[in-house]
This record gives sequence, structure tokens and C-alpha cells, in this order.
Amino acid sequence: MPQGRVVALGDEVGIQARTLGPGLHFLIPFIYKAAKSVFTEILENEIGLIESVDGTSIPTGNIFAAVVPGHNSFQDGEAFIKNGGQKGPQIEVLPPGKYRINPYLFKLTKGNVTEIKDLEIGIVESVDGAPIPEGKIFAGAVEGHSSFQDGEAFIKNGGQKGPQIEIIPPGNYRINPYLFKVTRSTATKIGEGEIGLVESADGLAIPTGRIFADVMPGHKSFQSGENFIKSGGQKGPQTEILPPGVYRIHPNLFKVTKSAAVVIEKGSVGMVTAQDGAPIPTGRLLAQSVPGHSNYENGDAFLKNGGQKGPQIDILLPGTYRINLNLFKVQIAPAVVIEANKVGLVTALDGIPLPEREYVAAPITGHNDYQDGSAFLTRQGQRGPQLDVLRPGTYYINPFMFSVETDDVAVVERGQVGVVVSNVGEEPTKEMKQRLGSSQIGASEEEGKEKYVVPTGFRGIQEEVAGPGRYYLNRRAFMVYIIDTTNITIDWDDQQETRFDQLNVISKDGFPIQVSVKVVIRVRPDQAPYMVAKVGSIDNLIQHVIHPMIDSSFRNQASTASAMNFLQSRSEEQVKAETRARADLEKYHVECVSVLICQIRLPEELMQTQTKRIIAEQQQEMYKMEQKSQTERTEMEKMRATADQQPVLVASEIAVKVATQKKTEMITLAEGTAEAKALEGAGEGKRLKAIGDGEASKIAAIGEATAQAYTRQQEALGENAVKQIKIVELIAAAIERGSIKIVPDVLVAGSGTAADGLMGMLTKLLPGVELPALLKNLHKNHDDTAVSAG
Repeated sequence: MPQGRVVALGDEVGIQARTLGPGLHFLIPFIYKAAKSVFTEILENEIGLIESVDGTSIPTGNIFAAVVPGHNSFQDGEAFIKNGGQKGPQIEVLPPGKYRINPYLFKLTKGNVTEIKDLEIGIVESVDGAPIPEGKIFAGAVEGHSSFQDGEAFIKNGGQKGPQIEIIPPGNYRINPYLFKVTRSTATKIGEGEIGLVESADGLAIPTGRIFADVMPGHKSFQSGENFIKSGGQKGPQTEILPPGVYRIHPNLFKVTKSAAVVIEKGSVGMVTAQDGAPIPTGRLLAQSVPGHSNYENGDAFLKNGGQKGPQIDILLPGTYRINLNLFKVQIAPAVVIEANKVGLVTALDGIPLPEREYVAAPITGHNDYQDGSAFLTRQGQRGPQLDVLRPGTYYINPFMFSVETDDVAVVERGQVGVVVSNVGEEPTKEMKQRLGSSQIGASEEEGKEKYVVPTGFRGIQEEVAGPGRYYLNRRAFMVYIIDTTNITIDWDDQQETRFDQLNVISKDGFPIQVSVKVVIRVRPDQAPYMVAKVGSIDNLIQHVIHPMIDSSFRNQASTASAMNFLQSRSEEQVKAETRARADLEKYHVECVSVLICQIRLPEELMQTQTKRIIAEQQQEMYKMEQKSQTERTEMEKMRATADQQPVLVASEIAVKVATQKKTEMITLAEGTAEAKALEGAGEGKRLKAIGDGEASKIAAIGEATAQAYTRQQEALGENAVKQIKIVELIAAAIERGSIKIVPDVLVAGSGTAADGLMGMLTKLLPGVELPALLKNLHKNHDDTAVSAG
């Protein structure tokens, strides 16, 4: 047997490569030594792996022996050697069956069939073959190897050593594990509501300036890596995505990341930012709209049709979208909701520049309430605050393009007007700007117009006012001042809810005075714009015009009068203040209805002094009235006494008449009795008459003198003193009658006379009466009476 050989061929001495099959064989025992061996049996789901211990050497660089014909699945070792079989691991495998294989020539190892289950794939790496070209990661696909089960065809057809781009689908495969290392991997499953984002680990380079690979046809949703590479697939993040389903994708060639589908709920919008595409033109904020991308679900169409990188002007409405989130970043924002009694003020963030002198953009049509941003830009919409507003409702507006701010609607109630100040329109003419805006006496009709009060269509304060109602106005373009045309009351007092405190002024004589004032004003509807032109608003009018005016007016008025005079001339002061306020407010196109002084408060010490003086005056008046009352009472008593004596006077008159009658009778009788006695009777009658006349005259004179004495006593002493004298007289009379006991049963006397004791007793009985003076007056009056009587 040649040197280096292990088994012998033909007539060579040694272990023979050829084996004997079943049957009767006659061998010369001293020439051949036979040993029986069990057949090699490869069961189902098994394969036989062969390693030859003899044969020619495997060429340098190869790991597995080349396949040679005619050895009948390694059962004919002699043919294997003769046909150039190589020593080492064999590339061929044995399928299930029974084999008569020489165990001295071939070492057989059983292996399992490679089973790829459902939802699995087999990833193959070859340990032998041609080298992978430089720059490539995966071996190129070759034909004819029957899913890597024919290693010989793989090698002959140029199979390359390393990770294979082809994968093995589910099934059973008799693959030589020494030549191919198979790793099971789970198939890629994209569930409902999910998408698959793909990134290729191999392929051509993505063009400069681009981030995402171009879409190539024929790769069957990345399941054919071979077609992907052959078609020029590019390495990196792929534009295409995987919709829901199960995919047999090579995980080492394609990295698949699952992501939730984009769901835009009702009442929301999707704002899209493209991570790849052409650059946005200079001066523009948002990318232009391009057709055909199916709401950004077709990234390839977006890029091919000129889609631009950056924030997009088109938005996503409520719905579910399968969007490549590596290519498009989607932000969800709430839709714009304008509540009732609100208005939406819109500012465009992109568009042509606003003219320098304009504050609000010119209105355009066709943008569907700013929901079609592309139409807005196409129609040359201007960047900045927009004139058109959004009324109550829900709007799907791109926040990248428009910002919306809500504001209250302008509500003009009954009894009010709205003065509109327009920031848009034509510039007022020079003539309008020269209007003086004065309401002073003597001003012309033209001068009576406030400057910048302009007709409709011009910029400025509008002459025409807005009546009661709701107005959806843009406060950036139209500022509305709500002016009450009914009476407005302004109070200055110490109440908590009033705007101003009571006025504090100083009188001419230096006393502080607190004045509570109420002013009632009214703005006529036709004068409201001119009032606004003057002071801006009712609040400004009250704060900066009326309050200082009223405060100054009352300070000036108070400084010209004393505190008491100011209080007492309240109505005159009120008229002065109202006259001045009316004249001053006419300059501001405001009607002064009334100025009312509600209360004037003087210092407490001044009020106390005044109160005391008035009380003293009232008391003095009361005393006078009481004195008058007593005088009238005295007269009444006198009249009552006279009335009480009427019966006596009547009786006296009757007696006089009776006496006269008797006298006549007696005269007649006397004449009839004797003429002689006539003279005696006449003389006696004359005597009696003289005596009667004298007594009558005496009584009359005494009564008249007594009355005059009482009158003079009353005038000299007063009514109370007269009463006290009368009391003393009554007491004296009572003492004379013994009704009052003056002298005590036991008298203890000191120095002095009895009169002194009597005076002391009377002083005790009559407290407050000056007895010495009283007695002196009594003596004087008695003397005067005596003189009068004499």
C-alpha cells in the first residue's frame, strides 16, 4: 500500500477500501481477515455526516472535500479513492436509509434534519466558499443549492463564505451543519394597528444629502434580500414600511422596528415634519404641498414628487395612518374649538411679508377658514395677524401655519352703543387730520368734529356706531369701546362699593369738610365717537376728567365760604357745581344730567357749638312763649273772674232799676203828701245821693289803684314774684286767723329780735324768695297806694 494511505485498493496489503455485502463469500483465511460490521442506518429526521480518513488532500483554502462521483453514497470506498476522493469532511450528506459504509475509511456522524417551523425562518452562514466581495456584508445568492441542501452545487456555483443573504422558509432541510450554520429566528409579525420600520444593513450608499433610501421593486416587502440587493437597494433607513402581516425577513440584513400606527382622534390634528426631502425655499417656514403621498403614507411618492424636508403645510385629519415615523415625525395637537360667544383671532406664521404700514393682513378667499394652508399660500396670503376671524365651531387648522387666540365677542347691550376704532382701511385724508375736535362755544361745524373720527372705510374712529347686538370683530383690526348711553351715576362717599371716597375740602375759616356727592352723566349715541376721541373710554372719562373736575370744583367753592355758610347754602353750592360741571363736560361731548350734594359733614366740635347755640336760642324762644302764655292766662283768669261776677252785676243793675222805680214812686208819693216836705225830701235825697256817689267813687278809686298797683308790681317784679307776694299775703292772713302756728310752744331764743326769728321761719317756708327786698317793695307799694288813695 502506498505511503500515506490508510486503506488498500485491489491487491494491496492492508485494510481494504472495498466491503463485502450480504451473502456467502469464500475467502482464503491466511490471505484475508474478515470482520463483520452493522449497516449504517439513517433514520427519518436524521442525516449522515461523512468524514473520510483517506484520500487526496483538500486543496489549500478549502475546508470541505470536493464531491467525486461513483462511490454510491460512500458505500464504494474503492471507487471513492480511485476517483480522487479527498480526505477530510465531506460536503455531501446521507439521507435517511441503510448504508454499507466502511467504518475504517469513513467516519459517520448522525445529525438532525434542520426543521424550520411556522412563523420561523432559518438564517444561514456558510463556513466555506469564495470570499465575500469587499464592502459587502452578506454573501451573494447562488442558484441550484436547493435551500442549502446541495452543498456541492453551492460551492460549484460560486457560493460565498459567510452570512448568506438567502433565508430558509418553514420546512425540513437536510443541510450539512459542518458547511452551513443555521440559526432559527422568529418571522416578523406586524399586528393590527402597527407598522414595521425597516433599516437595511447592506446595499448601496444613500445619495449625498438624503437620509432615506430610494424604494426598489421586487423585494417582496423586504422578504427577498437577494432581489433587494440586485435591484440596487440602498443601505440605511428605508422609505417603505411594512403593513400588518407576517414577513420572512432576514433579521441580519433588515432591522425591523415595530411602531404603532398614527391614530388621530376626533377633535385633533396631526402635524407632520418630514426628515428628508428637498430644502424649503429661503424665506418660507413650511414645506409646499405635494400630491400623491396619500396623507404621507407613501413616502416614496412624497420624495419623488418633490416633497420638502421640514414642517409640512398639509395636516392629518382624524383617522388611522400607516406612516413611516422615521421619515415623518407626527405631532398631535387639539383642533381649534371656538366656544359660543367667542371669536378666534388668527395669526399666519408663513406667507408673503406684511406691508410696512399695515397691522393686519389683507383678507383672501378660498382657504376654508384657514383649514387649507396650501390654498392660503397659493393665493398670496400674508404673514401676520389676519383680518378674517373664526366664528364658534371646530376647525382643523395646522398649528405650524396658524396660531389661533380666542377672544370674547363684542356684545352691545340695550342702552349701549359700540364705538369702533378701525386699524384697517384707507389712510385718513389731510383734511380729516386737520379737524380740531373742539366743542367750545364759537367753534364752527367742521371744527366740532373730533380729528380721526372718520367715515366707514377709513382708518380711525368710525362715525357710525354699532347698536345693540353681537359682533364677531377682530380686536386687532377693530377695537370696540362699549359706551353706556343711559344715565351713569358716579358717587363720592364712604360706602364700600363706591369708586371714590367722599371729598375732603377746607372751608374759608379753615375747617375740614367732608362732602358726599353724586354726579349723573349721559353720553348721547351720536356724540359717543367724539367722546372716545377725546378721552378714550368711560373709565378714562371718570378717572381723568370727572373726578379731578368735581374734586377741584368743590375745593374752590369751599375755600370761598365759611364752614357754616357752606352747610347752610347747600342748594346754592349744588347749583354752582352743576353749572360748572355741565360747562366742562360739554367739551368732552358728555351731558351732565345733575350734580347732587348728598351730605355735608362738619367737624364734630363745630357741630356741637352750633347745636348748643341753637338749643339756647330755642330755649330763649320757649321762655318768651311761656311768658306770653302766662300773660294770656292772666287775662283769661281776669275775664273768668269778671264772668264769675256777672250775676252780681246783673243783680246790681236790677237793684238800681228797682231803686229808681222806688225813687220815682217815692217822689210821686212825696209830691202827693205835701209840698212842704218836698224841699226836705229833695234835700235829703241829694244828701243821700252825694253820700252814695262819694262811696262809689271811693270804692272805684280803691279798686283802680289796687289794679294799677298789681300791674306795676308785675312789670317791676315779674309774674313769679307777684305770685310769691300773693302767697305771703295769704300766709299772713292765715297767721292772723290762727290757722298757722308761728310761735312754738317752747321758744329758745338767742340774740336778735322776734322779727329775726319770724324772718328765719319764713325763709325756711319760702326757699328762694328774697324776703327783705319783698317787704321793702310791699312797703313802697303800700305807700304809693296810700298816696293815690289820699
